[in-house]
Amino acid sequence: MLTQEQIDFYQENGYLLVKGLFTREEAAAFRAEAHALIERLQRVADVDATWGSAREVTMTKTALLHCHDVQFQSAIFTRLIVDERLTSIAADIIGSPNVQLHHNKLFIKPPEKGSPFPMHQDRPFFPHDKDTMIAAIVHFDDAPLEKGCVRMVPGSHKLGPLPHVQEGGWHLPFDQYPLESSVACEAEAGDVLFFSYLTIHGSGVNVSSEARTTLLVQMRDPLDPPSVLTHLSRGQGMMLRGVDPSAGKATPAGNEPKGAMNGGTMGDAK
Repeated sequence: MLTQEQIDFYQENGYLLVKGLFTREEAAAFRAEAHALIERLQRVADVDATWGSAREVTMTKTALLHCHDVQFQSAIFTRLIVDERLTSIAADIIGSPNVQLHHNKLFIKPPEKGSPFPMHQDRPFFPHDKDTMIAAIVHFDDAPLEKGCVRMVPGSHKLGPLPHVQEGGWHLPFDQYPLESSVACEAEAGDVLFFSYLTIHGSGVNVSSEARTTLLVQMRDPLDPPSVLTHLSRGQGMMLRGVDPSAGKATPAGNEPKGAMNGGTMGDAK
C-alpha cells in the first residue's frame, strides 16, 4: 500500500504518518469502545501507566489510562489489529510478508492532565536480534500538539541502540534529549503513525479539554528472535499477517516454555 516516496521517507527518517488509513467513522467506533473498556476496568483495577520519570518532568500529578492485549477484551480490536490496511503497511516497512504481534496497548491521555513521556527508544524494553520491531499508533481521535501528540527525532534510528536511564522507566537523559528538540507528529482521527523501535520519540502533556485516545501495536518479523525474554504478554506470537515460518523448526518467539511469561510491563508508553 505504500508508495516508493513513503518507503523512502520511512527509511530516511525512521517513521511515517499515514493519513486517513481508517475512516473517521471507524475511529469514532474504536474510541467509543476504548473509553467503555477503560471505564469497565477502572471498577476493578488501577489502570494508570504513568512513568515515574514523567513525574520528574512535569512535577505535577498527571495520569495515563491503559490496557494491554485489547483483542482479549473486545472483538472490535481483534478486527483492528488484523486489518489488511494496517498489516500490509507493516509488512512493507518490516520487509517481510509475515507480521507477528509482540504486544498492544490502549492509551487514554485524560484532558488537562494526560501524562507525558520523556524521549526514548523502545528497544531497551524488548531488544530483538534483527531489530525488525516496529510500532503503529492508531489515532482514535485528533491529536494536535496541545493534546500531547507523539514527537519524533528524524533519522535517529540510524544511531542504533543508545544508553538509557532505567530509573522511572527507560528514557534518555533529559538534558541531552529535551522534548522540544523533536518534531511533533500531529494527527487526526484515523491516522496511523508507524516507526522503528530504534527511533527516538516521546510526547508532551495533554493540556487540552479533550482526551487523546490511541492504540499502540508493536509488530515484528516472526524470524526475528528476542535477544532476551522480557516484556512478554498473553497475546505475543499471534500472527497478524501471513504465517510463522519458524513453526516446526524451533520454538517460535512468543511461545516460550510455561513459566517464562510475566504478564508484560507498562513498558513503552507513548
